Amino acid sequence: MKRRDFIKLSLITGFAIFQPAFTYAKGLDVSQIIFSKTLYQDNNAQTIIIFMYGGASQLAGNLTNIDTIKNVSQNNYDSYFRGITLTKNKCWQEAGGTHMETLMDNGDMSLFRCCYSAIREASNNKAHGECTVQNQKGTFDEDAGGILSNLAQILETNQIVTENTLMPFVTLEGESKFYIEGNKALSGYLKPVGINENFDNPYSRDRLRNWYNYTEAERDSAPDTYWKSDAEGGFEPALMRSMDTLAQKNNTKGKIKDAFEKRGPLNTFINSIANATTPDLGQDAYPDNNFSKKIEAAIKLLSHNNDTKVVTIGTGGLGGWDDHNEAKDYVTRMENLFSSLKSAVAHLKAVNKIDQVNIMVFGEFGRNVNLNSANGWDHGNLQNFYVLGGKGYFNHKGVVGETILENTGAINRLYLKPKNNTYWFEPLSIAATLYKIYGIENPETLTDGYEAIEPLFT
Repeated sequence: MKRRDFIKLSLITGFAIFQPAFTYAKGLDVSQIIFSKTLYQDNNAQTIIIFMYGGASQLAGNLTNIDTIKNVSQNNYDSYFRGITLTKNKCWQEAGGTHMETLMDNGDMSLFRCCYSAIREASNNKAHGECTVQNQKGTFDEDAGGILSNLAQILETNQIVTENTLMPFVTLEGESKFYIEGNKALSGYLKPVGINENFDNPYSRDRLRNWYNYTEAERDSAPDTYWKSDAEGGFEPALMRSMDTLAQKNNTKGKIKDAFEKRGPLNTFINSIANATTPDLGQDAYPDNNFSKKIEAAIKLLSHNNDTKVVTIGTGGLGGWDDHNEAKDYVTRMENLFSSLKSAVAHLKAVNKIDQVNIMVFGEFGRNVNLNSANGWDHGNLQNFYVLGGKGYFNHKGVVGETILENTGAINRLYLKPKNNTYWFEPLSIAATLYKIYGIENPETLTDGYEAIEPLFT
């Protein structure tokens, strides 16, 4: 029996804890990680993770089986959707397919059609919460930390990230399981900095009013007791400056004192990014939606700060993907998503970051393909995985993987599955891929034995 099949069987039968691949599952043991500083430095990677909460249908990037699907679907696809036009690679033209083709033609994107969980299929698991947690931890182990918490501690151990690293992990979506701590607590400087697309400043104390929006004349006319200029060119209420002075006087030397010293420069740094302009992208200009603003902000941050390793983003501004009913808006959401991603790639090229920065797009799972009585799709275990950029270390091949339709004979039980002898991978391999580009040579140690996505590296 192959090692991979043995691991899968072990998980299904509940005896996975006895396998060598799971020796470290109950806590991150960085001493067991093989880290290559040379690989880390050669890649010099930065990542934007876009997580599609709710489980996006895979049909936008895979209409290969659509004729058969139409024949057996509960409701009629053609009469419900405004258009279903196949592109040359059988993507859904009206649902972002045109942009997908452009990205693949330019060698900027890989579209993996067979991110499939045999483990969940065997246990009939298609639950949002559990699948989200597993994909954001990169493991089936309930006690493990998140992918980015693990990565942070490994980079810290190898002195890649230190107290002086400027915002190594950033979230534009708030809290997520990517950052959940395992048995070992994270150092404070490893925890993600939360910002939004407007760069509301996490290091500023100006919470009641945005002092930086006032003109110099308005500041000059304000009472001296209320305004005070600082050396970096910003302005804060004098009371807050007095608090800083008092804190520096009374705090002993150490991390708290250092934090007060760093707050001012960090405040100025964030403001400098917020005021930076995006290059003219011409016909690839960002569409006008909140999601585009988020990814534009992420690229501005990464292009101005090599210290930031990973930025996580949800798809707020587009809408959720739990399309159990009235799935018509899915088409518009996917069109907006991929028009934004096409702009993001143009942005990366304009700032000479296309080799360094990669964008990974996935969710907790995909959906079945029966258009149900409510004109929606229910949960499935196969999804697309989209990878863009990172051309210095990824070898993009366009479409990878082929699916077949499984018709169980029951209403609302039509599923896409990997075709025999085609390349497919468990969702945990996404985590392994992320670990690998950051210098971890044995990422499967952290991902229940599942290895990195090989076609991206060959």
